Amino acid sequence: MSKVVGILKGKCPNCKKGDVFETKGNIFLLRMPKMNERCKTCNLKFEKETGFFFGAMFVSYALAVAEMIASLILFWLLMDLSPLIVFVIITVIAFITSTFNFRLSRTIWIYLFN
Repeated sequence: MSKVVGILKGKCPNCKKGDVFETKGNIFLLRMPKMNERCKTCNLKFEKETGFFFGAMFVSYALAVAEMIASLILFWLLMDLSPLIVFVIITVIAFITSTFNFRLSRTIWIYLFN
């Protein structure tokens, strides 16, 4: 359970104290999250090698698909909205959660290989 909490809080997988990300980013201000190179507490290097976070794209894709399917079920099947309105809602949700998915997918990827 501590790993799940560490992933959600964006903490270092080694010491569980240092932050993986320096800034959280803001999609509305067009700022992506800025990642620390190393943990400020235990000095763990987050990017093991060049291209290490390539696999995090697949994790991010899976998160986005899960969010879209959940939104589809909620708004189309349960609330019975029109397909066009559901499409717009899903697009907005995907846009808003993009920085969160970016941070979460990279943190999950770090935890998988530490």
